[in-house]
Amino acid sequence: MPSGWGSGRTILHFGAVDHDATVWVNGVEVVRHRGGFGSFEADITTALAGAGEATIVVRARDTRHGPQARGKQAREYANHDCVYTRTTGIWQTVWLESVPEVHLQRGAVTPNVGASSFTVALPVSQNRPGWTATASLSDAAGSVVTASTRVDLDRAPTVTLAIPADRVRLWSTDDPHLYDLTLQLHDESGALVDEVQSYTGLRSVAIDGQAIMINGQRVFQRLVLDQGYWADSLMTAPDDDALRRDIELSLAAGFNGARLHQKVFEERFFHHADRLGYLVWGEFGDWGASIGGHDTDHQQPTASFVTQWIEALRRDLNHTSIIGWCPLNETHQRLHDRITQLDDVTQAMFWATRLADPTRVVLDASGYSHRVAETDVWDSHDYEQDPEKFTANHAGLTEGRPYGNRHLDQDISQPYAGQPYFVSEFGGIWWNPDALDADGRVRTESWGYGDRVRDEEGFYARFEGLTGALLDDPRMFGYCYTQLTDVFQEENGIYRFDRAEKLDVERIRKAQQRPAAYEL
Repeated sequence: MPSGWGSGRTILHFGAVDHDATVWVNGVEVVRHRGGFGSFEADITTALAGAGEATIVVRARDTRHGPQARGKQAREYANHDCVYTRTTGIWQTVWLESVPEVHLQRGAVTPNVGASSFTVALPVSQNRPGWTATASLSDAAGSVVTASTRVDLDRAPTVTLAIPADRVRLWSTDDPHLYDLTLQLHDESGALVDEVQSYTGLRSVAIDGQAIMINGQRVFQRLVLDQGYWADSLMTAPDDDALRRDIELSLAAGFNGARLHQKVFEERFFHHADRLGYLVWGEFGDWGASIGGHDTDHQQPTASFVTQWIEALRRDLNHTSIIGWCPLNETHQRLHDRITQLDDVTQAMFWATRLADPTRVVLDASGYSHRVAETDVWDSHDYEQDPEKFTANHAGLTEGRPYGNRHLDQDISQPYAGQPYFVSEFGGIWWNPDALDADGRVRTESWGYGDRVRDEEGFYARFEGLTGALLDDPRMFGYCYTQLTDVFQEENGIYRFDRAEKLDVERIRKAQQRPAAYEL
């Protein structure tokens, strides 16, 4: 332990451990946690007992049987199709933090573009008479606004930071401006007890009919599906630069955002997205229960899914780049079948999201079964490879008949009520110039959606046809193309698995950059 940490509290943080973790410090159990995607922490001060050294033991248990949020991890021994190599154990950063006995805790920063202000919650570990908490906003020109509040009356004191008109600057994809934010805690004498240096952006998300408005403007969302896997480290980013690099590669190809698919990404990813003006849909890795059309009881999700999702919301809701939440992906309940545990979990995760964050849009379950009538967004997944047939699939949106409300000849969604709509998975064009063996046959370990294109020119023609069908639809607020990179055997990325180029990125960019009908 650092010698300067003689007083206060010592907090042990885990970014993520897959799947069930128990942690001991010097033989004393300090925390148990279930879920491979959530961050958690433990106050280990008592277990340290003043010792200068500590032995930390982490036991991680994982299984491929039973309902468990696995994301894209294969339940079989080996990866295959669109599921990948499994992970067990610590896969995100572990670190120690020293905090004062009374300290600031994780709060919430809520932007209000209409009032040119922020509401800042300043929860403290203990309420103390005479103590105050202060939030200060600044930019490149210096101090913008400061506000203070007593911390003895409310469990989570709040302040409002009203920005002068001449200092208002919105965060957008074109100008990802961020204000510096300093939070301080002072005791009754005015002495500084605790301080947090952070940042925030002034950005709004709203719904206007079938449009999702960002800062009151129609912004067509050219999203890419990002799986967040690397060949040598699986779900773990090799380093911080790798997280930023994936965003830069996406932007270079003409995308302006991503669905972070079937995985809760490292929080550092959102830090880079905030600074680069990258639109993000936060998602949970719910695959591992009731997938592939199965609805048997042993595959139903548990209350643990709700708990893990709330952990993700709690950690990430302050990031400006996040504009939407998607708790579930490709669930398959039948509308007129019995009410299942999955229905309960779907409702719980949707309303937990709304309660935790009323400022963003919420998609109840991406792809198929929209069970929550009040869902903010409708979507579909459509891997039709023929651009003409793909266009025909989505022609009904103009008459209020969106594609994707039936599956296996069963009604699986509540009636469409005119919500904003996008195709949140499409493409997945199967192409790898190295996919053929010496005899000209496709390698058996290569996989992609539909028929593999014959050559690179065939890829561009199909990509332009599929994206063009959605760019030309004035009622489509965006799309999400599958996917950013190849991942193991799934060879349908814009880039190779090692992030090397395999296509003419400028042609991919040009196909997407023409104006969308939605924006005109």
